Amino acid sequence: MGNIHPRRTIEETEFGVILTMLRKNINSPVTSSAGRLFDAIASLVGLQHRNRFEGQAAMMLEWAIDAAALDETYPYSILGSAAPFRYDWEKTIRAIMTDIDRSVAVGVISARFHNTLAEVVVAIAERVGEKTVLLTGGCFQNRYLLERTVRKLRETGFIPHWHKRIPSNDGGIAAGQLVAAARELTKRK
Repeated sequence: MGNIHPRRTIEETEFGVILTMLRKNINSPVTSSAGRLFDAIASLVGLQHRNRFEGQAAMMLEWAIDAAALDETYPYSILGSAAPFRYDWEKTIRAIMTDIDRSVAVGVISARFHNTLAEVVVAIAERVGEKTVLLTGGCFQNRYLLERTVRKLRETGFIPHWHKRIPSNDGGIAAGQLVAAARELTKRK
């Protein structure tokens, strides 16, 4: 696939260690965090290879969006015949790598990536079949992703809900813990 940005910025010894980690599944935990996908894309396009704070790469990727590509998406697959469904991002990554090899602007890649994620949310909502959709998690602090996903869900007949007073990321965990504790106390009474 040609030379990609991270490969050019990682020392040969580091690259060998990373390949060994991936091949042997060492320190390579499976995650459901969309944030790690944002980190990966930001690194692939050369924006940020190491975060100095949580969400840094994702923020840079959001800020890079090129308005000229606002309706373009990448291919993707949804796995599973029943819930929980999973977004298989292989086709998306391959298309991004092709764009990198073709020297497509980072802003265009970023817009297509964000648009794809919004489409993925709608596709999964359609498979689940519930009309009410809750958007939560740190990636929905991303204004572009949130607004696009809400618009796409509404256009498709869904009723989206999202955080307005409580943070959508880990900052909202305490509120959830309070609700769980209150429920438990209510059960005991």
